[in-house]
Amino acid sequence: MTDDAANAPHVPSDAERAARARVRDRATGLTHHQAEEELEAAEAAAVEAAGGDLESADAATRAAVAEWRRITELLFDHGGPYAPDMDAFLQGQLTAREAHADSNGGLGVS
Repeated sequence: MTDDAANAPHVPSDAERAARARVRDRATGLTHHQAEEELEAAEAAAVEAAGGDLESADAATRAAVAEWRRITELLFDHGGPYAPDMDAFLQGQLTAREAHADSNGGLGVS
């Protein structure tokens, strides 16, 4: 996979959305150091399951690792634990999905 392909916008699958939601649920209440430990464990498990290459992992696994990375980075400068309702990126996504669903008569909501 090229960097361009990896960074290209795409509509996440239901499996990718579910994987990210599971990560957020698990991350709720964790501090930066705890999230960092979870990220390291998720990366190691994904690499092992994919035969040594994270890019070979399935999309949901890559999405979960990416969400752990995002949350860990978010918490780096944050003094408290992770809370989805205080996650500006997540809240922006949810608002955009809601607006998209409203404009398409309910399509695009998972």
